[in-house]
Amino acid sequence: MSDLGSGDEGISASKYNVANMEGSSSRNEFDSSVKGGSGVEQELATKMLQIQSKRFYLDVKQNRRGRFIKVAEIGADGRRSQIYLALSTAAEFRDHLSSFSDYYSSLGPPNTDNLPEDGKLKSEMMIKDYRRYYLDLKENARGRFLRVSQTITRGGPRSQIALPAQGMIEFRDALTDLLEEFGANDGGRFKGDLPEERHMKVDNKNFYFDIGQNNRGVYMRISEVKNNFRTSITIPEKCWIRFRDIFNDYCEKMKKSSESITADINLPTSSNSLK
Repeated sequence: MSDLGSGDEGISASKYNVANMEGSSSRNEFDSSVKGGSGVEQELATKMLQIQSKRFYLDVKQNRRGRFIKVAEIGADGRRSQIYLALSTAAEFRDHLSSFSDYYSSLGPPNTDNLPEDGKLKSEMMIKDYRRYYLDLKENARGRFLRVSQTITRGGPRSQIALPAQGMIEFRDALTDLLEEFGANDGGRFKGDLPEERHMKVDNKNFYFDIGQNNRGVYMRISEVKNNFRTSITIPEKCWIRFRDIFNDYCEKMKKSSESITADINLPTSSNSLK
């Protein structure tokens, strides 16, 4: 018997239609293609797995909210479904896959005459911010499979994929490879303590250096205050080192220029040398 489970009991085929999926509110935080998304999106890496009659694509992507993995399932009939995992959630999912695989290995042969009433053999749940993921190892007349459902607590349709149970180890190993390359840090908000503000005064001007963060990341705001008039610039953390290098370069050039002028002034004149 094939272990290929549909994972879509009671769900119409249109739920996995690409057009319907692209309108799903479950994408909004990660996908930049929908209104209110997260800006420019970069694809960093991708893996494709062929598990029985299904293809699974694992795409590591990045937008201004951080890094995440889009998991897309394409069935033999071309139907597509997908879920989105923050890297930290993907690491948790990877660990669950090991547990589910061990449990699956301990099971005896499928018995179609004695199927669980709801089809569930083992279940777990993951929570990430306002998203919930339900992991259900299930069995039906076609075999055993892991159904992964993603829901949004603030509302929106449920999206899900169904992974044949025999492919859980292969899927786990692919996730592990991506996590080893990109880590399990979502790259979102900085969790540590931000440096305290600094201040310096030059003549009648005051300069303030403030470190802050927003949904785009950590930044430095440099403000110049003079006679109650304030101007400021904001420098993203990702370019601090480059900003520093340019500043240091100007400092070195000015230093060399000053030393050259001083040396010229101290050179003996021709009249002095005659004396």
